[in-house]
Amino acid sequence: MRTETTNNNTNQQEIGEEERKAIARAVSHHRMVIFLRIAVAVVTLAGWELAVDYELIDAFFFSKPSAIYEQLAIWLTEGTAQGPLWKELLVTMEETVLGFLIGSLLGIFFGVALGRNKLASDVFSIYIKVANAIPRVVLGSIFIIVFGLGMGSKVALAVVMVFFVVFGNAFQGVREADKNLIANAYILGANKRQVTFTVVFPSALTWILASLHVSFGFALVGAVVGEFLGARHGIGLLIATAQGAFNAAGVFAAMVVLAVVAMAAEYLLTAIEDKLLIWRPTQFVEHGM
Repeated sequence: MRTETTNNNTNQQEIGEEERKAIARAVSHHRMVIFLRIAVAVVTLAGWELAVDYELIDAFFFSKPSAIYEQLAIWLTEGTAQGPLWKELLVTMEETVLGFLIGSLLGIFFGVALGRNKLASDVFSIYIKVANAIPRVVLGSIFIIVFGLGMGSKVALAVVMVFFVVFGNAFQGVREADKNLIANAYILGANKRQVTFTVVFPSALTWILASLHVSFGFALVGAVVGEFLGARHGIGLLIATAQGAFNAAGVFAAMVVLAVVAMAAEYLLTAIEDKLLIWRPTQFVEHGM
């Protein structure tokens, strides 16, 4: 008995040591990734600045990091031609979030519904493919004619941009659900509604959450493109105004603002995904494999 107890303690110590090593490798890898990301950004910006200073690229078309920084500083301290920068950003964010939420909910609903109904999917699949093939810029022009220059046209375009991405993933996620698990649920007495919400939807959740990371970017693109085509306020209007004035620094400055927003949204969605999929095992980084 003492020998078995000693062996068990030794095995537990070995397992604990391996876990600590795996965690240490993961932390080291994370720090290396952060360092390399910062290094790539610094090298790229410095190279861009030097290339403009030595006239290797034309500042009129590509501006330079220092000019972009000055443009952002002016927008933050003095505001834009349309008003304070935060108000312009708030308009774009409101359009983006509304389009993202509406498009995501519609995409999930119709994706799950058609995924669970073969007849409906066979009937409506051709119409969904045709609608998805229509260029978004054309739809943006139509929405502006229908809804005007206000928020409605931008939200509508963002909804369309999001819907097809989420719908496709939700539909495929439902179709990829474990058939044996579904059959066992029916055998145990579950009805179709219970199977959908307790078996099929959780199985498709990973697919759906993966699509949300991409679809928020599409919602942002839809809102900005709608503003670019015609608007009274928003980051897209800032881009259009800077383009009309041949202000390359203004165009890149607006792009920086959008990039910061997109990155913040990505981190938020990742945090939500980690909460919803907390059952997933932790992935440690293994080297030399």
